[in-house]
Parts: sequence; C-alpha cells; structure tokens
Amino acid sequence: MPTAERADRTARAHARSHPAPADELAPTVIGARVKALREASGLSLRDLAERSGVSAPMLSQVERGETSPTLTVAARIASGLDLRLSQFLRLDESGSVTITGRAQRRAGGSARRGHRFEVLTSSQPGQRAELSRHTLAAGAATGAADDPPMHEPGSRETALVEAGSLVLVCDGLRHELTEGDCVTFDADLPHHFENPSDGEAVFLAVVSAGLRRS
Repeated sequence: MPTAERADRTARAHARSHPAPADELAPTVIGARVKALREASGLSLRDLAERSGVSAPMLSQVERGETSPTLTVAARIASGLDLRLSQFLRLDESGSVTITGRAQRRAGGSARRGHRFEVLTSSQPGQRAELSRHTLAAGAATGAADDPPMHEPGSRETALVEAGSLVLVCDGLRHELTEGDCVTFDADLPHHFENPSDGEAVFLAVVSAGLRRS
C-alpha cells in the first residue's frame, strides 16, 4: 500500500476517535502551517510538489487558504514534509497546555560513563521538543566519538551549561563551553558532551523535532 494512502487511512481512523476543533482545521490555519513547515524545511513550492505529488498551483492555493485539502492531498503534503499526517494536522495533540510533574520525569543515563539525566517534558505524542537535564561526573561523557546520530534527520539541539565546563564534540569538531554558555547545533550529526574538569558538570538540553531533510 502506498505511503500516502496508508497515512490517509490511519489519519481517518485517528480523526474519528480524536476529532480536532474546527478552527484548527480551517483552511487559513492549514495553509499557514504548510507554508511554515515548507520554509522551515528549506523547500520551494516546486520542491514540495515533486516530493508530495501535489501540484505547485494546488500547494499555492492551500498555503493562501483558498482551498481546504482533502485527507488524501493532506497525506501527500505531510509525506513530502517527512511528517505523519497526524503530526501535520496536529491530531496527536491533546491540548494546548501539557504539565509534567516531578514524579512523571523519565530518568536514564549510564553509570559506567558517569552520565545521568532526566527528561522534563511529557512523553505524550505531539510534543515537538524535548527538554532534559544532564549531569556528568568528572571526566565523564554522554557518548563516544563513534556513536551514531541519536536524533532524527533535521533535529536541532540547544544546550545550556548550568554548572561546570563541557566540551561538545560535534561531527568531529571540539567546542569548549563554560558555565552560562549556550550552544545550538544539528543533532542529526554524530555528537556527544565531555566533562574535562575535576568537578561535576550540569547542562540543560532542548531537542526540537526534525523538519528538514539533509
């Protein structure tokens, strides 16, 4: 079964059980979303037309809010943007506000590597960014130079050093960071953090969902 058709059927079933408010599916809202996602992906109308199989004139009409795409057309547009149709229509989202209590945080890490972390944001579907807090022991690292990329294509990561000092190794290059420094980089490249100091280092990291193709 073609990807777009499979996504279309999935979205129909999801839409029946999780109906979205009417204003969220208004043509002007969908059009603005298509344009924002297309531009964030660095795609022209022609590029998206080639990827999605939807003509450039139709995409232009959708972006201007002049027409509301059918689920089949929306599924093709979503596929061209490397998104699930439910993500594109935001059917995965249960509300505009999501609160995650301290007891709901997810913990992880590697005692062997001296790395521990907590994911502070919700694990519910539809979240487009993840916030986590990491602690590195002296001389520890979050990974190794030969680790494969951990995040999907197009992901971006921003890290803020709360305490101590760090070295970000990204795509083979080393970047020294001290307390208060903030760095943003392509998280779909091989990367890890090292703590070269004699004390503990703490940093916050935000990873945004991948929206562009390399």
